[in-house]
Amino acid sequence: MSQFIQHDGDEPVSFVAHLASSEAFKSMFREGMSLVEEAAAYLDGPGREQARELERNESLAYAAESMRLTTRLMQLASWLLLQRAVNEGELTFEQALSEKRKVKLSQQDVATAPEVFEKLPHDLQALVGESLRLQARVIHLDQLLYLDPKATLVGPVASPVEEQLARLRAAFG
Repeated sequence: MSQFIQHDGDEPVSFVAHLASSEAFKSMFREGMSLVEEAAAYLDGPGREQARELERNESLAYAAESMRLTTRLMQLASWLLLQRAVNEGELTFEQALSEKRKVKLSQQDVATAPEVFEKLPHDLQALVGESLRLQARVIHLDQLLYLDPKATLVGPVASPVEEQLARLRAAFG
């Protein structure tokens, strides 16, 4: 199945590019920015109080996970802002691709041992979980958007069955 549709002789339109500029992207953008604000408010407020109540091991894990959370959210926000700039015509796709190289979207999981992570405040655990889900969605969209364009412009892939039938016809034709 091709990622492109044809419009009466016009150039193909990418489903992925359409998705990246759709209401679904705008919703993801709002979700991401809200998550950044929510995490900042938590870490600067209730999170500080909750961290003081933790034992040494959990306190160190809290510090590590809150730093990972902050880093992850800043990378996600950077990617979302870049994509929004492309959608609004402030950047070309090529400019965004160049800038995107500075954004690290590696799939990070929780680095803290599960038995220690479970002892961390539930608010932090929830923020980490939400950020990991958003990260997975952004990585998926990023991979679809920034594939090698030459690879995506190739027509529909032939069916494996059709390919085998063609080989049989050629062999016994």
